[in-house]
Amino acid sequence: MLCSTCGTRPSAGSNGRCGLCAPTAGRARAQGLSAPAFTAPQQWLRSPEGLAKAVVVLLAVVAVADLLAVAADINVRTLIDNGFDSGFDSGFGTGFVRIDQAEADRADTLYAGAGVLQILTTLAAAIAFLMWFWRVRANAEIFDASAQPMRPGWAIGGWFVPVAGLWLPRRIAGGIWTASAQTNTDGTWRDVSPVPMNLWWGTWVVSMVFGRFASERYDRAESPQQIMDAASMMVVSDLLDIAAAVFAILFVRELTRMQGERAAVGLFPLNARL
Repeated sequence: MLCSTCGTRPSAGSNGRCGLCAPTAGRARAQGLSAPAFTAPQQWLRSPEGLAKAVVVLLAVVAVADLLAVAADINVRTLIDNGFDSGFDSGFGTGFVRIDQAEADRADTLYAGAGVLQILTTLAAAIAFLMWFWRVRANAEIFDASAQPMRPGWAIGGWFVPVAGLWLPRRIAGGIWTASAQTNTDGTWRDVSPVPMNLWWGTWVVSMVFGRFASERYDRAESPQQIMDAASMMVVSDLLDIAAAVFAILFVRELTRMQGERAAVGLFPLNARL
């Protein structure tokens, strides 16, 4: 028999409620459905709002670092393009170039510095995002455990599985999204468009895959023309990374808002989706 309050866990006593709902059901009725989000009677819920703000700020910093990387990529390409010796061309894109050594050193420094900044900002944003993702997954377990396709630990572990990491986190996010959307107090099912989630995940996967390809091309480039082409690919890669950061911000804000709304309506039975 399922809990008469949350409708997702087995009842643990004669009152028909599970262990989580039993201690607080009386206070839930006293406060009604207007209780503030993430406050009593749902002490086991933890607000993701603080983490969401940190993630948004750090993702914005990542986007700024990507803009600097775009400038560095364009600088490398322009420097080589302007240095081509018009008096010689082998016909294979390996013509001589005349580049001032000081300018070349500055271009290398800018490119390397932008790369280091990208790594540091991305690492910080990734840590904050995982903390936020874990928090919203824990809340979703309380909202509707039956909507979760995988155990809570996969909210972290799923990102580090080779190849499968390209879709496992999206599957987990789908369960969180579904559980957070259920704000109908009469138990009827509510669907919320997953477009923000799909845009985030799609741009992130494309950015990651294309970024690795572009980086490998740049590392293998030897001739001036190859370096120019690889630098152009790096521009596209960094622009994709900016798009991924923007859509991630929108996704984080939307899901955090949804969880606030879901928490605010309190505990109520959920009918199984047909």
